[in-house]
Amino acid sequence: MIDTLTSTPFFGLGLTLLCWFLAVKLQKRTGLLVCNPVLVAAMLVIAVMVVFRIPLENYNAGGDIIKMLLAPATAVLALNVYQQRAVLKRYFWPVVLGCFVGSLVSVLAVLLLCRMFQTEASLVNSLLPKSVTTAIAVSISESNGGLPGLTAAAVCVTGIEGAMLAPFFAKIFHVTDPVAEGVAIGACSHAVGTSKALEIGPLQGAMSSIALCICGIITSLIAGFFAV
Repeated sequence: MIDTLTSTPFFGLGLTLLCWFLAVKLQKRTGLLVCNPVLVAAMLVIAVMVVFRIPLENYNAGGDIIKMLLAPATAVLALNVYQQRAVLKRYFWPVVLGCFVGSLVSVLAVLLLCRMFQTEASLVNSLLPKSVTTAIAVSISESNGGLPGLTAAAVCVTGIEGAMLAPFFAKIFHVTDPVAEGVAIGACSHAVGTSKALEIGPLQGAMSSIALCICGIITSLIAGFFAV
């Protein structure tokens, strides 16, 4: 009976939308960064599937439709850069250079740690794009033979950690320039970090939004060179 009900595309779509709705409500009520809707929704979906022993293939019948929307979601990110074109024009080279260094350090750090622990190639390729937004990260991971689910989880963890630690590191290292602070947050913790940057200040939020998009482009170009 359960297998019949869950094998239709409506199950995967409905379960995802319901879990996302509950996750957004939880985040708004608690205000906690750890209650990131992407992370909470994923955990709820997994919990339902484990409790009711629902095969992954059944969920994917509808889940693949949502996955298909990642490509247009990635293209929409270009709108962020266009809307902030005046700010980007003013700080173009510092922003581009900062994003390039941030993306390169992120990729090299993953590669170094994975080689130290002798992890499998699929794990390495899944973690390389961890510091860019989910839509771009999953596409990079798939093209390099990574595991999209693992990539999405790594992106969530990275974003939450970055958003939580960004103000602390800015204070420790005496980063007071709003442009530098915004670029640093966006380069290492993508959309989740950008939401935190917007809380810190409007300029930090704008620069973080720009860095999010530019780092996605840079990482998609360099990740292929380091894929194993």
